[in-house]
This record gives sequence, structure tokens and C-alpha cells, in this order.
Amino acid sequence: MSRHHKRSRIAAIAAAVAVSASLLTACGGPKDGATSCKDVNVEVGTVHSLSDALLYIANDKGYFAEQGLSVTFRSFKSAGEMIPYLAAGHLAVGAGAPSAGFYNGIARGIDIEIVADKGKLVTDYDYMPLLVSKKLYDSGQIRSVADLKGRSLAEPAPGTATASTAQALLQSVGLDYSDVKHTFLGFPDHIAALQNGSVDAALTTEPAASRALSTGAAVKLADSTTVYNGQQLAVLLYGGTFSKERSAAAQCFMNAYTHAAKDYAAAVRGGTWNGPGNQQVVDIIARNIDAKPEAVRATVPSYVDPDAMLSVDSLQRDYEFFVKHRMYKGKKKIQFESLINRNFLDTSAKLATEGK
Repeated sequence: MSRHHKRSRIAAIAAAVAVSASLLTACGGPKDGATSCKDVNVEVGTVHSLSDALLYIANDKGYFAEQGLSVTFRSFKSAGEMIPYLAAGHLAVGAGAPSAGFYNGIARGIDIEIVADKGKLVTDYDYMPLLVSKKLYDSGQIRSVADLKGRSLAEPAPGTATASTAQALLQSVGLDYSDVKHTFLGFPDHIAALQNGSVDAALTTEPAASRALSTGAAVKLADSTTVYNGQQLAVLLYGGTFSKERSAAAQCFMNAYTHAAKDYAAAVRGGTWNGPGNQQVVDIIARNIDAKPEAVRATVPSYVDPDAMLSVDSLQRDYEFFVKHRMYKGKKKIQFESLINRNFLDTSAKLATEGK
């Protein structure tokens, strides 16, 4: 290696260390006076649902304010609607679903990063069960996943992570994704569709899943976590402008978010709403999504890692499913090492260890 290359490499390493040190200093929390984040406003996209729990907890419990941040929530009908705003820098933080559409956008060069966990399917946290029409179940026509061959299955949209869940369920009994008919409906519409017979089965998330069961529209046919444990169904996204040009604020945001993750994980321990601090967490979620606390408690909570760590293996598995079934249209393979930015989570974990 030439002297010039050695000097360049040393300079690059020194610069990286300096950036890391500045993040630790600037966003250490109230003890260190997170001055670079003071009075900084961050616009955050939400879908006004249970999956936004950590964002609401961090805001209502003052974790964002402790970091010096002022957070403004903007409502969207779906996570997909946020992508153009994140890519253009008009939105700093948003929700994401690892769908074929998302990866197709990444292939076109949109500047977005996956930065943290927002919801997984984990044992005891089956918040997206496989449901079947109660009428068909009671008649004995559908009593197992194998009976779905040739039947109609409701999913939220083409090419979502739900399709990969369906594949895992069907493969467990020797079937393939192509062995069922796919009907695409928003989750709330699954209830009526199961009730009126327009679909035979559905992969439905909370709170629609619990409503379908409580109204008698459906019966739970299978626990999705038994065939796909740890599936990453929702992720936290940073727009490239936010993570690169406002990195101090991005770190402060993550510090608050991971604090909320610990509170949420404790409250839903064991897949119920009965863990430590559950009442406050339930009340915060109910207030922010305009629901009654008892309605929140009636649902099966999603799992979120206490440190908000991602399941990269799951993201890659779903991506490969989209490629195999030609739902992914990009010409180049997605490079997950550049799409996923762990730096903010790693720094938050270090700060937590140091007690800052």
C-alpha cells in the first residue's frame, strides 16, 4: 500500500471515529445536555395504528423531549404512502413494511434506510394469525391448512410480507403460494369478507384479527409463528437526508425510540398486556389511535425487541421470496449491508450501557 493510500485510510478512520464521538457527546441525553438536538423538530409518519406504539410511548412519556426534540406526527393511510415523502426529505422518520414494492423503490435509487425493529411475529405474539370462515370451519370443509388448496385467501396487497407468511404456512403442508387464490383487501375489510363468504380464509393483523374472532366471523386456523418465527413485518425508516445531514437529531430520535422499546417490551411480556407498566402503555396507545383501552387489551400484541434490533435474516428471506415469485422487478440484487443502518441502534445501546 502506498504512503498516500495509507494516509488516506488513516484519515478516513479518524473521521469515522470523530463522527461517532460527536454523536455520543451531542446525544447523550439530558445529563450531557443534548444541545445539538434542542428545539429540533422531527416530522414522523404514522398510520394511526397499534404498530405505532413505540412512537406514541416515546412522545407521551417525554423521551423525545428529554433528547431536546420536538416531534410532529403526520398521518398516512399506509406505510407505502410515506416512501415518496421520506425519499424527498419531506419526512424524516416513517414506518415501513418489507414488501416487494418497497424493494422495487430501493432498486430505483430512493434514499431510505431501515434503522430499527417496529414489529415481529414471534412465539406467543401471533398478531397476524391465519383465519378461516367460521361457516366453512363448522361445516368441516376447512379444518387444516392443507384444506386451503384451491380456496381464496385474503391478503392486504400484492407482494407484501404477508405473502411470504402465506408461503411458509402452505409449504408446511406441501403446498405452494400458487395453490391458493389471492384476494387483496385492507385488513379491516377481512372481517366482512369472511362473514359474507367472499373469501374463505385470511391472514389478518390486529386489531382486525381479534374483531373477526370476537364477532364470530372467523376461527383461527393456524398460528403463523409456528412456521415463521421471527418474521420482521414492520420496520422503522429514516429518510437519507435525515440520517446523513441531521445525524445528531437522528441519533437523539433513536435514543428515545429504544427507551420506548424497553417500556413496550416489558408491558407485553409473554404476549399479553399484563407486564410491568402495562396500564400506562395501553392508555397511551388507546389515546393516540382513538380506541378504548379495553379494545387494545383484546388484541394480541406484536413483538418488538427490547433494544429494537432487526431480524436481517427475515428481511433477506422475504426478499428472496419476492425475487422467486417475480414480485421484485429490480435488475440489481438488493444490498442489505447498505440498506440497513445499524449505527444509530449501536450508539443507543452503548449509551444505555454507559447509563447516559
